[in-house]
Amino acid sequence: MSSIPRSMRAAVLTGPEQIEVRDVAVPVPGPGEILVRVEAATTCGTDVKVFRRGGHPRMLTVPTVFGHEIAGTVSQVGEGVEAVSAGDRVVVANSAPCGACELCACGRENLCDDLQYLNGAFAEFLLAPARFVQRNTHHIPAALSFEKAALTEPLACVLHGISACDLERYGAHGPVEVVVFGGGPIGQLFVAALAAEGHEVILADPNSARLKVGEELGAAKVLKIERGGGQDERIRGASKSGKGAWVAIDATGVPEVWQDAIQSVRPGGLVNLFGGCAPGTTIPLDTHLLHYSEITVKGVYHHRPSLIVEALALLARPDFRAELLLTGRASIEDTEKALRGMMAKDQLKVVISGSSKERQEIDE
Repeated sequence: MSSIPRSMRAAVLTGPEQIEVRDVAVPVPGPGEILVRVEAATTCGTDVKVFRRGGHPRMLTVPTVFGHEIAGTVSQVGEGVEAVSAGDRVVVANSAPCGACELCACGRENLCDDLQYLNGAFAEFLLAPARFVQRNTHHIPAALSFEKAALTEPLACVLHGISACDLERYGAHGPVEVVVFGGGPIGQLFVAALAAEGHEVILADPNSARLKVGEELGAAKVLKIERGGGQDERIRGASKSGKGAWVAIDATGVPEVWQDAIQSVRPGGLVNLFGGCAPGTTIPLDTHLLHYSEITVKGVYHHRPSLIVEALALLARPDFRAELLLTGRASIEDTEKALRGMMAKDQLKVVISGSSKERQEIDE
């Protein structure tokens, strides 16, 4: 193993749409902690929200290094760490439940009373605190690349979303028809994971290029819709029954799309409001529709440690083509450019890896 430097390059969020790339000290792991060399960190929609807003009320306060989808190599372990060793390839999830509260006891660790979050992936090294090492650090299968392994966290969220859909309830007559609103990274992972289970997915999005990716990931049908809502009639018409899909999943976090999702399922169907809207957002609700059509509406959030394990196993399958989401690569110095590429919908996900300064020193 190469020696660990004293300083590293890191993308530090300082305010709304403000990033400074700084030289900061490389952390030294204390008891129970590990230091991970970041081999690949992927950008996501939450990073874009954090970048735009200049922080996150639950996950971080500025100024801070940010980014949370990470795969890397253990560089150093603190006293008492036995589960991993220096040189191990690992994924460190971005949250760690307490394991002791009532919600953890009933298997809902994503809603833990003391759920701790971890950011700092857009840097050369990441320090994983003891609780994260103990509860949500996992070895990467040998055949799985760092870049693809970095998608573990968002895929685990998607697997939680799928489990909340109760698809067995609707599968008596074969594959379940599911409409996914939004062809961003989360929507595409829903398409891929649902298709891998044999379900028939309709992907609805305004972006033709993203619809094409959805087809490659297994969507049975794609539908180019308009922005701003009011697309429910078209969605119902595109379903096999003409009455709507059994399940609708919102992966946009747009209030108007939430309304379309609720209007797009057939009687007895389920709506998964997975995409998080801005704080304070409200939508009108057709109480007659919900009551007389017995529509189930669910909010779904985050992931659990067991789902991180499931996500790693799914990503390791050669036929699960999640690498199609990795549309760009950048150094730490270009983190802001990568996020702006996502904002402009020019990129699905960008892999942040290494420092251009480090590469220049190697070249010299």
